[in-house]
Amino acid sequence: MIGEAQETAPGGEVAVYESGDGEVRVDVRFDGETVWLTQRQMAEVFDTTPENVLMHLRNVFAGGEVEAEATTKEFLAVRTEGRRRVRRRLKHYNLDAIVSVGYRVNSRRGVRFREWATRTLRDHLVRGYTVNERRLAERGLREARETLDLLGRTLRNQALVDETGQAVPEIITAYADTWRLLLEYDEDRLPAPPGTGPSAGVLDHDRAAGAIAGFKRELMARNEASPLFGNPRGDALAAILGNIEQTMFGEPLYRTREEKAAHLLYFVVKDHPFTDGNKRIGSLLFLLYLQQEGMDHRLNPQALTALTLLIAESAPAGKDLMVRLIVNLLARPAE
Repeated sequence: MIGEAQETAPGGEVAVYESGDGEVRVDVRFDGETVWLTQRQMAEVFDTTPENVLMHLRNVFAGGEVEAEATTKEFLAVRTEGRRRVRRRLKHYNLDAIVSVGYRVNSRRGVRFREWATRTLRDHLVRGYTVNERRLAERGLREARETLDLLGRTLRNQALVDETGQAVPEIITAYADTWRLLLEYDEDRLPAPPGTGPSAGVLDHDRAAGAIAGFKRELMARNEASPLFGNPRGDALAAILGNIEQTMFGEPLYRTREEKAAHLLYFVVKDHPFTDGNKRIGSLLFLLYLQQEGMDHRLNPQALTALTLLIAESAPAGKDLMVRLIVNLLARPAE
């Protein structure tokens, strides 16, 4: 330590530097993407005197190796002087100045401190960036949630849209509750949310085709569909069903029934396997698969229509977001 005068950084980001032999322990301050030490701390780190450090600092600045204004800064610090704790503003020097002095007074210790500082600084910056990114994202989600709540209330109160239109903000605001949790995971390692389950089987192509044919007859009888409704585009539907059941290295690409249902709805709506009626047929096959898997869901007709419209309007780059939205809407609530 620094004799009887221990310097600390109140409220600042600090890390403890310890020499290999354990004889030196110094609180190193982080600020402005670099590290800072006082003259006394540098003397302890490099096993020399504060006066010797000061001499080398003057030579470093005089020779133009580093600029004094760019490498020095005053921080408020607490020092223990005898039995008193005194708050003082102390001059600190950043890593550029520290390394310049270290090479002059004790090159071996200078190299070790530089290596430690570089490694620790990188970890500190990455961690700080990640925390700040998450905080900003969470704040943005809260603001988005508040905006969507306001939008939903306004639309409903002013009767500006029908039941389907009102269901769109309701779906988004309900799903917003899960976004904070999703932020904690890297997308490539995002686990299935609680409440999902394994798939019992595949959606048979012939069964799907039969359901579509029956749906078409019903709609045409009510003059709600044209003869083009449900006409397949080649083998596009078979390709979609095959993609949902594909494996990678012997493991299912989509592991849960919720993932498969979400991709089924998404692919039918976005890939247009039929000449007409892709959104309605996508919803039909989606419900058919949920029924086959014995899955309860919270989607009423208006909500399902709104969800289908969201998929249809979404950009291709938003596929993962839309799939996660559907999966989380289908997952059973945690008990």
